[in-house]
Amino acid sequence: MITTIQRELAEQAYRRELEALARADRRQRPPNWRLSPWAVATYVLGGTLDDGTVITPKYIGSSRLIEIAIATLTTDRALLLIGVPGTGKTWLAEHLAAGISGDSTLLVQGTAGTSEEVIRYGWNYASLIARGPSAEALVPSPVMTAMRGGQIARIEELTRIPSDVQDALITILSEKLMPVPELGEAVQALKGFNVIATANDRDRGINDLSSALKRRFNTVVLPLPATAEEEVAIVTRRVADLSKTLELPAELPAAEEIRRVVTVFRELRGGLTEDGRAKIKSPSGTLSTGEAISVVNSGLALAAHFGDGRLAAEDLAAGLTGAVIKDPVQDTTIWQEYLETVMREREGWDALYRACRELA
Repeated sequence: MITTIQRELAEQAYRRELEALARADRRQRPPNWRLSPWAVATYVLGGTLDDGTVITPKYIGSSRLIEIAIATLTTDRALLLIGVPGTGKTWLAEHLAAGISGDSTLLVQGTAGTSEEVIRYGWNYASLIARGPSAEALVPSPVMTAMRGGQIARIEELTRIPSDVQDALITILSEKLMPVPELGEAVQALKGFNVIATANDRDRGINDLSSALKRRFNTVVLPLPATAEEEVAIVTRRVADLSKTLELPAELPAAEEIRRVVTVFRELRGGLTEDGRAKIKSPSGTLSTGEAISVVNSGLALAAHFGDGRLAAEDLAAGLTGAVIKDPVQDTTIWQEYLETVMREREGWDALYRACRELA
């Protein structure tokens, strides 16, 4: 039976780039880092090496924010990436871990049910009952594994984790130590260990970080793309990557189709038309760059399997309507108003307007 991986890890998908950077990297590397901070930044932001190797950009945006994030990880402070959903926090964290440690899998997914043992350690209960507490019975968490290897651990959705569980990180981040009282010992972190955590703006107030924990993090806010051109570039690149990964038998969309989706999203979330002449109401959803990528990919899937392989207005309309209308009452009214007062009046948007109107 032939099996294929549905989604490659960052260190797998970009292995050749990482190897080329390692060969070309002559700058000082912090202890246990695979690449220097300069090379990690090049890996994330893109560039061309002296040997002609092209490094594709993984993040399109402020280079200074990326430099601050990487510099933070060379210090004794952890990194907290904050932004609205869909701004690429998880994507960036994965690539930073891949560039620094060569391993992005040391991951804790934060939820309301995350327990302290997921961050610290657990036990193999069969071994524990048979022989009592021992090193063999201990099951290390991704954070403990990262401490032992001098690697980067990732914690997703930190503010979704209960506050008392969050505080298990305080000793780990401040003392670089994880006590194991059952064994009468402690795990000390090797140099190179650090934590990248993510949190989204919509979760503020759910489980806010304590002041003690906040002091252990340097916070970097990832904004939505500043310009439409920047957002179109992000969506275009990610759609191409995902279409290749998913092996969709459809033509990649023209830039104009992506620009229309991006324009709709930017206007609705900003409450203002592109030309600045008219104010419009904003729906309840975030309408982020990540959702724009999803809308275009969903349209490609429809075109590939139920159309002629070319992205049509009807294919985009389905994803657009689903992305905008989260509240079936309030958002439906806002969307219909946008269709009639903005989209209907635009030259060349007739097909998209009619397709969206039928669904709305």
